[in-house]
Amino acid sequence: MSTEENTSMNEKTSTPQEVSTPIPGESAPTPNPSFETNSELKKLQDGVAAIRFELNKVIVGQKELIEALITGIVADGNCLIEGVPGIAKTLSAKLLAKTMNVDFSRIQFTPDLMPSDILGTSVFNPKNTEFEFKAGPIFSNIVLIDEINRAPAKTQSALFEAMAEKQITIDGKQYTMEQPFIILATQNPIEQEGTYRLPEAQLDRFLFKINIDYPTMEEETQILTAHNSRHGKDEMAEVKTILNAQDIAELQQIAKNVTVESSIINYIAKLVNQTRNHPMLYLGASPRASISILNAAKAKAATNGRDFVIPEDVKSIAALALRHRVVVSPEKEMEGISPDMIVQEMIESTEIPR
Repeated sequence: MSTEENTSMNEKTSTPQEVSTPIPGESAPTPNPSFETNSELKKLQDGVAAIRFELNKVIVGQKELIEALITGIVADGNCLIEGVPGIAKTLSAKLLAKTMNVDFSRIQFTPDLMPSDILGTSVFNPKNTEFEFKAGPIFSNIVLIDEINRAPAKTQSALFEAMAEKQITIDGKQYTMEQPFIILATQNPIEQEGTYRLPEAQLDRFLFKINIDYPTMEEETQILTAHNSRHGKDEMAEVKTILNAQDIAELQQIAKNVTVESSIINYIAKLVNQTRNHPMLYLGASPRASISILNAAKAKAATNGRDFVIPEDVKSIAALALRHRVVVSPEKEMEGISPDMIVQEMIESTEIPR
């Protein structure tokens, strides 16, 4: 782990693909009865282990952060990383992108950022007297949005369609994103001047919200030792590229083919339903939360070498998938009750399927 670099927006875009008809929603895959457990899962595990190894060259501690980011990539979901400045939020996202041979772009959100600065705009070409679409930095495979809560609601709304449907619509035309397409966003939990609370509809489009804290004394000593030993060399150079776009697509498909018993599905439904009737919650989780837990649990099972989901997979990612989708009632929030505390209470009170 090292101090985040405070760099300006670095755009790297890929050519958008225009389509004339809406992209239909992706249907849930049917479990593959001929799932080759040994070979397919071994390939996924090897890829995940290699990514872990590369990230651990630079990142000290933060095991939950690394595991959650990897699970999010395998589950094909967007991730929101929250923590105080200087604890490697941005660096971790950049290093993760470095392990994959795909297009990467970084967008620094500011209060004056406009939707066209993200999506792109139509520019008049006097040579052919026609408007041509110039793609924005959102057209990439891994998009890092730094300090996402510094942009106002108008700019945040530009991300809704891309985050949920992996496409954007401009001037009546739809443009699909090249796969993989994943947004990694960072934000500061301390409300400072020039920050805005993210809309609930946007928070619901993040698979995970990952909270990270200060390192321990021992970890901080390791950080200082590693930084001193580099003698000014860039830590990004230490990380090697492991996977390409096709590899990532294959790993994501392996996770989609993981078997889920009906008892596990009922268990997920019970957990999410409790959020809608809990006396301490003002707002419960949506069906998108249930789907997110299901997809993340399948990815977690696959990265752990199993072609089936167990209750522990669900329990391990429940807080990550629910903490940003529920709203604690004002009176309980004043008492210091957090979403994580409520989610943990629900997990403990819900009967585990046998």
